[in-house]
Amino acid sequence: MRRTYLAIAGVTIAVPFIIDASAHIKPHAFFGFNKIFADTVPPSSVSPKPIRKGAAVPVGSKDTSIVPKHGDSSAIKLPGDSTLRDTTIVTVDTMALPKASKDSLDAVVTAKAQDSMVLMIQEKKFYLYGSANVKYKTIDLTAAQVSFDQNSGVMSATHTKDTAGKPVGRPVMNEGSQSLESDTLEYNFTSSKALIFNTRSQYGEGYVHSEKTKRMADNTIFGFKNGYTTCNLDTPHFSFRAKKIKVIPDKLIVSGPANLEIQGIPTPIFIPFAIFPITQGQRSGILPPQFVVNQQKGMGLENGGYYFGMGDHMDMTLRGDIYSYGSWSLTASPTYRKRYKYSGGLTISFANTRLGDPSVPTEFVNSHDFRIMWNHSMDSKARPGINFGASVNFGSSSYNQYNVYDYTTRVNNNIGSSISFSKTWQNKPYNLTVNISDNQNLQTRDVSLTFPDANFSVQTIYPFQPKELIGTAKWYQKIGIGYTNELHNQAYFKDSAFGKKEMFDALQTGMKQNIPISFSIPVFKTFTLSPSVGLTEYWYTKKIKRQWNESKINLGTGATGALDTTYIPGFSAQHELTTAMSLSTALYGMYSFGKNSHVKAIRHVMRPSLGVSYRPNLNSGAYYDMRYNAAGDVVRNSYYTGSVIGVPSESTFGGMTFALDNNLEMKVFSKKDTSANHEKKVKLLDGFGFNFNYNFAVDTFKLSPITLYARTNLFEKLNITVNGTLDPYVVGKDGKPKDRYVWQDGKLSPGRLSNASITLSTSFQSKDKKSQDKQKALDSIANVTDPNMLLAAQQRQLQMIRNNPGEYVDFDIPWRIDLSYSFNYVNRILPDSGGRVNTIVQYINFNGDFSLTPKWKIGMNSGFDFVRMEVAYTNMYISRDLHCWQMSINVVPFGTFRQFSITINPKAGILRDLRINRSRTFYNM
Repeated sequence: MRRTYLAIAGVTIAVPFIIDASAHIKPHAFFGFNKIFADTVPPSSVSPKPIRKGAAVPVGSKDTSIVPKHGDSSAIKLPGDSTLRDTTIVTVDTMALPKASKDSLDAVVTAKAQDSMVLMIQEKKFYLYGSANVKYKTIDLTAAQVSFDQNSGVMSATHTKDTAGKPVGRPVMNEGSQSLESDTLEYNFTSSKALIFNTRSQYGEGYVHSEKTKRMADNTIFGFKNGYTTCNLDTPHFSFRAKKIKVIPDKLIVSGPANLEIQGIPTPIFIPFAIFPITQGQRSGILPPQFVVNQQKGMGLENGGYYFGMGDHMDMTLRGDIYSYGSWSLTASPTYRKRYKYSGGLTISFANTRLGDPSVPTEFVNSHDFRIMWNHSMDSKARPGINFGASVNFGSSSYNQYNVYDYTTRVNNNIGSSISFSKTWQNKPYNLTVNISDNQNLQTRDVSLTFPDANFSVQTIYPFQPKELIGTAKWYQKIGIGYTNELHNQAYFKDSAFGKKEMFDALQTGMKQNIPISFSIPVFKTFTLSPSVGLTEYWYTKKIKRQWNESKINLGTGATGALDTTYIPGFSAQHELTTAMSLSTALYGMYSFGKNSHVKAIRHVMRPSLGVSYRPNLNSGAYYDMRYNAAGDVVRNSYYTGSVIGVPSESTFGGMTFALDNNLEMKVFSKKDTSANHEKKVKLLDGFGFNFNYNFAVDTFKLSPITLYARTNLFEKLNITVNGTLDPYVVGKDGKPKDRYVWQDGKLSPGRLSNASITLSTSFQSKDKKSQDKQKALDSIANVTDPNMLLAAQQRQLQMIRNNPGEYVDFDIPWRIDLSYSFNYVNRILPDSGGRVNTIVQYINFNGDFSLTPKWKIGMNSGFDFVRMEVAYTNMYISRDLHCWQMSINVVPFGTFRQFSITINPKAGILRDLRINRSRTFYNM
């Protein structure tokens, strides 16, 4: 319990009060007390000092006294107050409350203090001591001490000092988005003006330190002897010093001539004026360029331009680059959005690149390039069941070569685009998808264009099943029928033929329909039997026939004789019927160890599956004998080879398929486990097995190659994936397979390993103390309702990280390393020559960083090719955390694209363009 002091007519009395003493004060209510007691209470000049707790103090009249009970914790009832409890107030005269005085305020003032509150009725003053808080309209003031004089209408707030002489409880005034911290503050309730000394104000990411500040009634602020900084320390590392500034709330900060100070030391850097925007939301403005030096293009200014804010539904960014050797580029990036409807963005870039000396034609390059990118998405709530989206990336094949410096983008030779529309009928099993896409190889200049592809499907329906099933379903009630219809239109051509006759001549069109009928029933309790029938129909609009021409010159070898290709237009159809039946189950095995063993048990789960199927030959008319060399050798070839909907098989299949999938895990003792047995499961192999098929309907090569696989995640750290294929047939000296199994020649082997691959990956890092806070930040980003805005932000961030990874390190993680290893093996046998070609690709990639000190970090991204015995693309960086600034050094030491850069920049986003960058770029043409 703390004391609250009430002074009436110059006489101060002590009143017991709760720890967080508070009072809701309406000025005309309590400052009218002097009128109430004017006739009975003589004036007094006693200073507002507290007296002994519980003492009865005479007010000055035997007819009027206020005597609080000893130990009473209730507040005294003031005139007009209805909260009287156990407090004796003896009055002789009955008086009515007076009218509000002319100097009263137009709103309620709420005041509270942790230590004490003193009211001087005669002088019309009150004092708050100890973590005082005053609220008036939108103003929220906290300070160690607060006083108010009603005569002048001025409220004063100041701080105190602790036993060490350090100031505590500095006044802090918050109003809307403004926050002012000072040594002394004076606020006039009448004029709504304030005078503040030694203030520190925060505006967004920036801070303003001023010796003297005047706040006007319209919230405009004028400062004298100021410093602007983004450093949050009381003594900032840097600041722009200006004699006078003006702050327009929620708009901008304007200053006259300013000088940059670092660690309090003035630098020779002066600016004639400064404008710091503090507007929240969209605003138009200049985007300052960055000075660079490029070996091929010369000195230049990059990413300069202008941002156009066009309202809530649209904006546009215009950026350009210009170089001293004549190269230039221009990029326009408009974005659009409508809440709960759609959003998207478009990027159009044009570039003119001049490299080399024009007087030497063999070394001079003048390339005109373009790139178009478009992304669009539709809000799922706009039209339920309908979705439209686009992701377009199309451009000239040399754009990335001359205008992109990100290594990952430069080495990626394939770009693609997709525009899709989908519709789902509610409460009906129908689905429709329409898609337009293209895939472009920037190296070969090949383009694969589909326009459009459509897919209509009917989900599996059960025609014999009643609407309300009672009891166990009959076998015929489980029969399900589905339907799919695929329409494909595709063209392969060179990018130079886009929009020309050659592109439309290469167009292929086809449609494929499929009707599957299936059901499954349990048999023998633990087995599942699944019969099925499928009918597939192929529709074509042209045939392709290749014939040997003795007189034609082969452009590849120069020899006489080559294949002629003839296109035969016209509708044709082919059919395919497949029947199948499969039987599957699961087998469990458990091996338990002794009670004292750390390993408690190992469990093995086997899931075998046996199937039989039959596919008759209904497509003999779709194949012909094609001669392919001068010797007269022929091969069966289809009229529809290369078709966009595929080619039905000519041969009859009547055989079986077998697959075996396994899972292996164990239980081990663990003290960390909270279960009664202190056991936890550890996965040894998530899955491993094999599959093959055997065709009884053919005379030769009945057994198919055997496919092997295994996958696991050991100790939730090491991801391992293994795949392989075994060819069971003997290969002759001429390189052709023979219809004889390998083990028939006396070899103890299931077959020849024709291909195999192994992939391993792992990641290690030290504990991050701030991981929970960062995860919350990531979750808040993931909750963005506009996917296009999120995607665009992620793409920009990813591009910046790739270009300068040293600026995006996490100093909270002392060390981190990511490792991945891949091994690929292919064993090919060339027919006729009998030669074997073994291809091996073996590569390791690693990236990581570690902290030399809490403020210094070194990192590297690199790899090694064991086949070529050379180091892959390498990027090394060094970063230094300078509190409010950051320094990074990035080096690409060797390779086609080499770079060196050093960057010093503020961390605050508002000053992101205030960066010192020195870079050198080198690359081989």
